[in-house]
Amino acid sequence: MPLKYSWRELIVNELFPDLMERAMRIAAISHRDQQRKASPVPYLAHPASVALVLSQAGYFEPEILAAALLHDVIEDTSYTIESCRAEFPAAVVELVLATSEVKASNNGEKLPWNARKREHLARLQTAPPGAKAIVLADKYHNLTSMLVDLADGSELWSRFNASKDDINWYYNESLKLADNASDPRLQRLAAACRHRIDALWP
Repeated sequence: MPLKYSWRELIVNELFPDLMERAMRIAAISHRDQQRKASPVPYLAHPASVALVLSQAGYFEPEILAAALLHDVIEDTSYTIESCRAEFPAAVVELVLATSEVKASNNGEKLPWNARKREHLARLQTAPPGAKAIVLADKYHNLTSMLVDLADGSELWSRFNASKDDINWYYNESLKLADNASDPRLQRLAAACRHRIDALWP
């Protein structure tokens, strides 16, 4: 009996289009010398996991999955927005820009944690739904990683540049990205994040 695929699977060009392959390569090269916080895990595990979370939540659009793979390259590596514009379609670039935090002021001064989080959350209010989905999938993977680290006996909260209460505030504010969302996939991501938050801050 031949394999049958859903229409969503078919529109991603036999499950893994060239667009996503290019994004995976850029992410792998850009993050090659980085690791997760206080962990030997290569950083690439994070953007790859974010893309996987999105696909599990029902997002099969290649532009969204490619942007998920690239969502940290602008803010955390030497890969530039100019390179991104030259190598990827405008739809991907728009999502990468929307999901990237601004970490420094115009004069190059590093912004405080709270200030950059507030700026990014405010900007995301008018971002495309795909960007909000990537951010919630990012939060879900980070929360999952935190729970696994705690279960493994790792010290957790001292690795962050913010207090436990501030981090709790940030994740709860992020869930508001799904407020009034018409796409049930976004609601599903928010509900999954809520479950993780309740486990970390009982």
